[in-house]
Amino acid sequence: MKPVTNLNVTQNVAMITLDNVPNKIDLIASIFNEVANHGINIDMISQTAPYKGNINLSFSLDEENVPKAISALSKFKKEIPHLRIDIVSGLSKLSIFGEAMKDLPGVAASLFTTLAEAGVELKMVTTSEVDISYLIDQKDEEKAVQIIKERFDLK
Repeated sequence: MKPVTNLNVTQNVAMITLDNVPNKIDLIASIFNEVANHGINIDMISQTAPYKGNINLSFSLDEENVPKAISALSKFKKEIPHLRIDIVSGLSKLSIFGEAMKDLPGVAASLFTTLAEAGVELKMVTTSEVDISYLIDQKDEEKAVQIIKERFDLK
């Protein structure tokens, strides 16, 4: 069985990173609730390990929702004085899927190596047992798709 059987691309993605967020689950929940209350669907979520009681929290969303997200998040600047909100737009999400990934060691290593050889910079990575999603610069999308298709014999 092939380790990778499908590759999907989502374009016009942005990533918002909240730096210096206190590691309090009620606060984190209220951040996501505020974003949801503004009608914004988020996709990938990544949280750093706590350091001195704080975390960084990143998530992806459709680029067109960035202004609404900034509006939703700005209310937390009063509550979190050292909060910094970083936005990166012009991204693409590559979702690599393969049912066999859960039983085959080294698929992630191979994907990271493949992207490194192509000089593709990763903005965020999320995984499950059967898929790995990467946020990359849109300018790197074509070469990343091409090299992954070649490496894993995808059509």
